[in-house]
Amino acid sequence: MVYALPPINQLLQLAQNEQVEVLNHLFEPCSTLSAFIIKNVLPDQNFQSYKDFIETVRSKLLSFLHSEESKANDISPDISKIIAAHPRLGPAKKTGTELSSHSSSEQKSLQGSEEESAKLLQLNEEYEATFPGLRYVVFVNGRSRELIMSNMKQRIQRGDITLERKEAFNAMCDIAWDRAKKLGAKL
Repeated sequence: MVYALPPINQLLQLAQNEQVEVLNHLFEPCSTLSAFIIKNVLPDQNFQSYKDFIETVRSKLLSFLHSEESKANDISPDISKIIAAHPRLGPAKKTGTELSSHSSSEQKSLQGSEEESAKLLQLNEEYEATFPGLRYVVFVNGRSRELIMSNMKQRIQRGDITLERKEAFNAMCDIAWDRAKKLGAKL
């Protein structure tokens, strides 16, 4: 059975575990992100659409990021937890965790030869060494492995963790909107 999103006007009335299920389908499962959204986005909001909801999540995440970055070197570990909940692109190390069905489908364009998979794995490791605690997050949307790998290399060379956090939050919300449309959200 394929999951279908409840109507947006019912989101606030759902039990918290059902709200978390909706969030796990839109974003990657992450208790830190779910708690953030339930505490900072859902209260006192009347969303007109899932697009409106996801754009509010984006705004709140970016505001949280901005306020944390203004605190010098004392950034909340929640930021990294939220970003690192997103799966690696391409073949994952054997860690016992699998890609969600959504991520598996979204990453089909990244499949390649064993050599190409090894290169993508190497780039993931280089990215994570350059940006400790983060995961490379991008809206794949069927783009080629070559284009994604080129973007990853550029971002590693740029070396700007502040921009990486911002790009990760934006990509997570772009992915969520794409998933919402696939799960029956009305435009």
